[in-house]
Amino acid sequence: MNVLVINAGSSSLKYQLMNPETGDVTAKGLCERIYIDGRLTHKVGDKKVVKDIPMPTHSEAIAAVLEILQDPEHGVIKSVDEIDAVGHRVLHGGMKFSDSCIIDDACIKAIEECIPLGPLHNPANLMGIRACQAVMPTKPQVAVFDTAFHMTMPPKAYRYAIPTEYYENDDIRRYGFHGTSHKYIARRVASILGKKEFKLVNCHLGNGSSLSAVKDGKCMDTSMGLSPLAGVPMGTRSGDIDACVVQFICNKYGMSVDECLNMLNKKSGMLGISGVSSDFRDLEQGSADGNENCTLALEKFCYEVAKYVGSYAAALNGIDILTFTAGVGENGPDTRQMICDYLAFMGVKLDPEKNKIRGKEMMISAPDSKVQVWVVPTNEELMIAQDTAELVNG
Repeated sequence: MNVLVINAGSSSLKYQLMNPETGDVTAKGLCERIYIDGRLTHKVGDKKVVKDIPMPTHSEAIAAVLEILQDPEHGVIKSVDEIDAVGHRVLHGGMKFSDSCIIDDACIKAIEECIPLGPLHNPANLMGIRACQAVMPTKPQVAVFDTAFHMTMPPKAYRYAIPTEYYENDDIRRYGFHGTSHKYIARRVASILGKKEFKLVNCHLGNGSSLSAVKDGKCMDTSMGLSPLAGVPMGTRSGDIDACVVQFICNKYGMSVDECLNMLNKKSGMLGISGVSSDFRDLEQGSADGNENCTLALEKFCYEVAKYVGSYAAALNGIDILTFTAGVGENGPDTRQMICDYLAFMGVKLDPEKNKIRGKEMMISAPDSKVQVWVVPTNEELMIAQDTAELVNG
């Protein structure tokens, strides 16, 4: 089976053509500068081709993707008939979606109704869906929501301690994100452990970071909230912050709330503390060169992640397995070590040699560690493809 996985942004569109059963990716690429001029980067194995193609809308971007997938020189299929279904990443499903769904008029209307909760991403996701519908009207399409995995959280985890009317009238609550990644890791852990009953804390650490507390495959809590701004500090996001900071900055510097939130989303986090970069590799180099702000940024990140792990240990009444995934989680041995050093009181202990691993699945805890610690590379595209295949095949 071939599933085309689409992740549409406001001016970009990522794609992968993959087999959901084997995980094999036959082709992948990126359309960027949509609405400006248009550029397509297409990869098949180690071969890459870059083409400048006019893309006034997402429809032209999808048409360009389908054309190059069928190209005699660079393509991997002979016709669109070889694509069995399309899976779309959609950021916000609100309270309407607790799982992926086949896209129909009712689904599209519900995604539209969630735009106030995901004002930057949901409109772009809808553009990708409509573009595919226009170019491939007969192909079944599936929406896979970033928020869906977290909808099993109990009210004590997802409700904010604000007047109930805002929850009842406006759906203001904790939603959480990176759900496709957290779901993939939860399924992978069940396979690793060979059982369905387990207590997991998953650390999805990258430019955007979130943690989830998972019991028996279901999410019990997660660090991001109404938006992806909440939780641990990230590449450019502040993470959890006293709301009065916004009031203080707005009043003193004449900022609007939107301007202040833009600062908290795009100019804070590791970039804000270090003043150097949002990239953890740059921070590690800066720290090695003696830059105290880079050192502080790294220390702050690891400290806050460890605090969340500790709080989730309390929420789950213990942890069986701790996993690290995503760019920093998979490739940052020093970061993993610093986080786990805080957790020694829980009996967490890494094997220094095994912890040197980068980007590969491996247990990195010492034999006498009371908690298994693993690096598990995430695969959100595969999770989208698998959800798509399950729904389409019934």
